[in-house]
Amino acid sequence: MNNILIDSSVWIEYFRGNENFLFVNDLIISNVLCTNELILAELLPFILYKKEFDLNDLLCNIKSLEMKIKWEELRSFQLINIRNGNNNIGIPDLIIAQNCMQNKCKLLSCDKHFKIIAKFLPLEIYNYLM
Repeated sequence: MNNILIDSSVWIEYFRGNENFLFVNDLIISNVLCTNELILAELLPFILYKKEFDLNDLLCNIKSLEMKIKWEELRSFQLINIRNGNNNIGIPDLIIAQNCMQNKCKLLSCDKHFKIIAKFLPLEIYNYLM
């Protein structure tokens, strides 16, 4: 199985105990998960503030993908989105998508922006049933 990058939106639901995201346990056990510094930057400060050290350790022990931000490519991704009527896709989402495409991994997210991005760019979305 390819690596699966879990977006912050899914981690938040998982940490809240949302039953629809219990399958993440299986992904953790199967050792297919990965993260990146952007996602960690979104999650870890709050986790540390709440003194959730076990969650911090969990996230820090998942394979982290190197981020090779190619700004020209991001600008072209954004242009593609704008041309297709999607002018509210944020740069952080595009960076996460770019990171997945560079590393040929799937993305697991609750964020609808990634489904829009995947319509026009070769972003693989990990499908799960809820």
